[in-house]
Amino acid sequence: MKTKELALVALFVTLTIVGAQISIPIGTVPITLQVLMIFITGYFLKPFYAFLVQVIYLALGIIGLPVFAGFSGGIVHLFGPTGGYLMAFPVAALIVGFSKKDYFSMLIYGILGLAIIYLFGFSVLAYHLKSFSKAFFVGVLPFIGIDFVKMVLAVVISKRVLKVVEA
Repeated sequence: MKTKELALVALFVTLTIVGAQISIPIGTVPITLQVLMIFITGYFLKPFYAFLVQVIYLALGIIGLPVFAGFSGGIVHLFGPTGGYLMAFPVAALIVGFSKKDYFSMLIYGILGLAIIYLFGFSVLAYHLKSFSKAFFVGVLPFIGIDFVKMVLAVVISKRVLKVVEA
């Protein structure tokens, strides 16, 4: 890994940590800016590096550093009700990273990334709540619109910043 890639990975790990701390606690699953950061990471970095950023983020949290929402950490978070969302982050970032840098491609891969996050998150939440319908109404329905807006915002931010960076 070159110095530039190392610096970008460190930057995006940091942005993901900061995004996790910007949190609005509602119900079982808090609203954070993690999803926004996952998309921005995928849009800016090559797929492997986007994946690596999220793996490092999870590793830091697993070993107990307070990087997860609410300045929390520990492996227990991967096995709790919101663990599926966390486990989906590397896969979602990888998928989003495959997008070409045009609006249409970024939106399509963003939707795929969002689907991955919700598939993993919903599955684990349903297991913990022992109810598919409750998991849907608690962990999907209140957030899907907000997360779609975050994804579109990530596309707009990324396109504008990439335009400046590449100039």
